[in-house]
Amino acid sequence: MQYVVDLEYTDRHAVGRVGGKNANLGELLHSGIRVPPGFAVTVDGYLHFLEATGLGVKLHELLRDVCPDDQECLDQISGEIRRVILEAEIPQAIAAELRANYEALASKCCREDIPVAVRSSATAEDLPSASFAGQQDTYLWIQGPDEVARSMLRCWSSLFNARAISYRVINDFPHEKVHMSVGVQKMVNAKAAGVMFTLNPANGDLSQVLIEGNWGLGETVASGEVTPDQFRVDKISYEVNERHISHKHIECVPDPVGRGAREVPLDPDRQDASCLTNEEIRELARIARLIENHYGAPQDIEWAIDKDLPFPDNVFIVQARPETVWSQKKPEPLLSGKTAMDLVMQRAMQTIKFS
Repeated sequence: MQYVVDLEYTDRHAVGRVGGKNANLGELLHSGIRVPPGFAVTVDGYLHFLEATGLGVKLHELLRDVCPDDQECLDQISGEIRRVILEAEIPQAIAAELRANYEALASKCCREDIPVAVRSSATAEDLPSASFAGQQDTYLWIQGPDEVARSMLRCWSSLFNARAISYRVINDFPHEKVHMSVGVQKMVNAKAAGVMFTLNPANGDLSQVLIEGNWGLGETVASGEVTPDQFRVDKISYEVNERHISHKHIECVPDPVGRGAREVPLDPDRQDASCLTNEEIRELARIARLIENHYGAPQDIEWAIDKDLPFPDNVFIVQARPETVWSQKKPEPLLSGKTAMDLVMQRAMQTIKFS
């Protein structure tokens, strides 16, 4: 049984094996989009972990009588489940494959103890018909195989945070039907990062790309801790039709003394400066259109620009998922349900006033 697979060997059909997030990353790679290299610990690895540790039965018992309306009960059960997962021993077969793949990634990128993002990828996440995205955890700038293994356990445990448990119960989604893969990707040493939509999320206009970003890693944009710079771009000409440069007070950067990432105050000279150049904006819009064309539907995309590489090789896509707001709305008639004759007659019957 193979418990770890390179992202290059996954695609959109591999959701059951590597979860929605990792499947989309593999699909992007196959479509020629620039994605940081990495690998996935498969759902088989997660299930083997539950079986080998005996946690599968214990989790079922703990979740059997959970009440989504009782927050204290939810928190207690979630805390207990997460504790036993974090304290469990990773089976040797999984640990060995994880270490070997991390070392291979480090060798490929010519850097020992390469910093990686360790990201949850549930089988009911980043799908057109599901709203599970964002319920599980991501850990940034993780270095060394032992820290990657610990972060993997934390990702597995996040499948049972109180919010995720409650959501599944309320929506009658069986806990045993949602499994977890974990993605491990080389970190982009981001000078700027953010999100973009292949439509205008304010009104659903499909002719535009909406880009939002901040300096540093993209967590400050995802969390809403800053008002990001915003660029509205024509999807055909790539002309920037509208730009709003916000006052940005913090950025997320690697922690030089600890593990992971931290938020720090922005230098005064960057607080009111655009985090993107015009050529970076156009390149992001171009890539957004390619991704939308590939999937055939509007997309919600995460991007990052590496400060160590030259343009355009430094523009990376780190996630793409279906846009789920406007895409699920029923299309409305452009003429409000009226025929052309109705509009003509309406106009003809209006009173004409003379001064």
